[in-house]
This record gives sequence, structure tokens and C-alpha cells, in this order.
Amino acid sequence: MKNKRFTPLEKTAEKISSEIPFKAEGGLKQPSAYAARPVRKFFSNRRKELCSLTGFTLIELMLVVIIIGTLAALVIPRLAGRAEQARNTAVKADILSNIPLALDLYELDNGVYPTSQQGLDALIEKTTTQPIARNWNGPYLKKKPVDPWGNEYRYLGPGIHNTEDYDLFSLGKDGSEGGNDDIGNWED
Repeated sequence: MKNKRFTPLEKTAEKISSEIPFKAEGGLKQPSAYAARPVRKFFSNRRKELCSLTGFTLIELMLVVIIIGTLAALVIPRLAGRAEQARNTAVKADILSNIPLALDLYELDNGVYPTSQQGLDALIEKTTTQPIARNWNGPYLKKKPVDPWGNEYRYLGPGIHNTEDYDLFSLGKDGSEGGNDDIGNWED
């Protein structure tokens, strides 16, 4: 399909040069307004075409916003519960592997686990309460462990649930003992 309004620049230049007479001295005469008219017409038509092709219409923008809103409505509810699930997973990792590793190292060095009175502080610095850790080789932890909700982990040695060694647990999201959100090392 040929565009009837389109005039190639080469043809326009040929047309203009054929209309421009040369001076006797070898230079060119100033082109008349009539001779420059095809060039002006060419560029003014191109400018109109380019202006009509740039930008988006209001309908196009509204469609994009509606599509993005629909996708967000589908994705956000699926991700909303993931943060709490990630916190629970982090607590379980701390209670079942990270802190117990430090407690086991303490027990290997000293022959006993820390008491409830000594708590998890015995893993950070040598305690002065009985039983005194004579072979303390710590610190076993860099800082006092805190759960993702900002509460310190609870330690009981010997434990209520694990009478042979210790109970280690988090109070969960509500920060109070009891309820469905407490996570401990005695749970399966």
C-alpha cells in the first residue's frame, strides 16, 4: 500500500534543485518561496503523522491499570500469609538446630546443660552461678537469640517436656505463654 502523502526526500531535493537557477558567478541564487514549498509541506506532514503516532490514549492507559490491578488482586492474597509462615519456619530452625547446636557444644565442654537460672546467657558469657562452667570455651552464640517477633527464646533446664535435657521454645506472635502460636522443641 503506497502512502500518497509521502514524498521521498531525494525526489523533493531533485525537484528543488531543478527549479533553482545558478548565478553567473557559479553560486546559487536564493531559492524562492515557491521552490522551498515542497520541503516545508513534506516536513509539516511528517510532523503531523509523528504527533498522531506518539503517546497513549486514555483508554489504553486505563486498560493497563485494570490489568495490573487484576494481577495484584490475584497475587497479593497468596503472598499475604507467607510472611507469618516464614517466621514460623525461622523459629523452628532456631529451636531445632541452631540454638541446640550451641547448647550441645556447651554440654560437651562442661558435662551439663545450663540451668534455667543461667539460661541462654551461659552460651554468650561465662556464668558465675552454680554449676560453674569450668571448661567454658565460648562464646557459643554471638548474641542473645531473639525470635522473629522480637521476643527472647525461653529456656528451661531441665525441662518440663524434656526432663532429660532442656525445653527450648518461643512464645510466638502474641508473646504470651499458652495459645496455639507457641513453638517448642518437644513438638513433632
